[in-house]
Amino acid sequence: QSWSRGMSYCLHSESHLDTGPIYVRENGKLHVVNPGAGSVQNVTPKTRPFSLFSRSFSVELCMNREDDRARRQRTDHFIFTYTKEGNLRYSAKSLFSLVLGYISDNVDHIDSLIGFPEQIAEKLFSAAEARQKFTEPVTGLRALQKFTEAYGGLVLCSLCLRNRYLVISEKLEEIKSFRELTCLDLSCCKLGDEHELLEHLTKEALSSVKRLLLKDNSLSDAGLRRMTAPVRVLKKGLENLLVLDLSCNPKITDVGIGYLLSFKKLNCLDISGTGLKDVNAVIKRLQVQIGLVHSKVPLKEFDHSNCKTEGWAEQTVLQWEQAVMEAMKPQDNLRSRAAALRFYGKTHRIEEVVKCTLVEPETKASGNLQFYKEKVQNCHLPLKKEVAGSHELKNNKKRALAEQERERTSKQKHLCLSVEDWDLLNTY
Repeated sequence: QSWSRGMSYCLHSESHLDTGPIYVRENGKLHVVNPGAGSVQNVTPKTRPFSLFSRSFSVELCMNREDDRARRQRTDHFIFTYTKEGNLRYSAKSLFSLVLGYISDNVDHIDSLIGFPEQIAEKLFSAAEARQKFTEPVTGLRALQKFTEAYGGLVLCSLCLRNRYLVISEKLEEIKSFRELTCLDLSCCKLGDEHELLEHLTKEALSSVKRLLLKDNSLSDAGLRRMTAPVRVLKKGLENLLVLDLSCNPKITDVGIGYLLSFKKLNCLDISGTGLKDVNAVIKRLQVQIGLVHSKVPLKEFDHSNCKTEGWAEQTVLQWEQAVMEAMKPQDNLRSRAAALRFYGKTHRIEEVVKCTLVEPETKASGNLQFYKEKVQNCHLPLKKEVAGSHELKNNKKRALAEQERERTSKQKHLCLSVEDWDLLNTY
């Protein structure tokens, strides 16, 4: 026989052995039946030891071990509190909280969350975040992708990774899973032109970015060419960009500024500390082609406080940073070893980390190169005469034709792509 309560019993007995006498109660009296003779005898009950199983009886015990780990990690189903008198009181948790805890423990096994209610999904994300499920190397990425695919900007709408290059290197795939970001701060990360994250900026998943801060990232004209290639030709990528910070990148020259003219919606631009040769020509070019005016005072749009990490995954990013800081703690032992080497007369080369403040003197030397777009006021003036109106229409037509011709010639200049540009565009 088998029972389903975690164990199964297998009973084996031989049928040819004598099972003993059989007793039958009739009219209040106990009778014994002899199987061989088939007769019934009236006997009085004796205090004879009765064996339920024969000597050849055997038992096989099989334990059902499904999830011993899950049983050990299972949280208590009761809430314990103390009354004013000091007595211990317990109450059972709600079924919703129990189900929420179970799903958050197995959040990496979810197939899809598309169409799931946002209110419950936020509670599920918080429960999984409290259990630090998104910090796990493989299962955390899989679970985070399910949330970002379904809810996009609700998971994270703004991300600040200023001076957090270690978090970027450790959690690059998780950062690339975020979608519909509107603000991204990658200042002082020293990414360079060939970094995978800069290539990801041109993807469709980040076409919603409106504020991009790339201060002090060792960028050059080649990096700007790669970033603007989809916008210049395919009208995709960072086409909705409004604020762009490229300050403290000395390798950016006048050629690289020419690639930025494809950002027609750009309202604020910071190119302080770049390697411009003819500053006046760049200022005039930005004003004529995309309508950006040079600002005499620093703009608030480039203040670091304007970009913060906001969304459901705000605590998740903090957990990533704490995990990186804890991984760096064993480096304190290396300092003691270096001190011991100096004590015994052995030289040890120690390279200091270059900070973002070292580039500030170059910014002061080149001056403040921040630009903004002036707000155009619509002036509705009544027409005095019909003749004047016809003259104005003719002049407007002439201006429109001239502007179209100018745009056509400028597009022909910008669309002269190199072989590297075409190789880059073929990857999209």
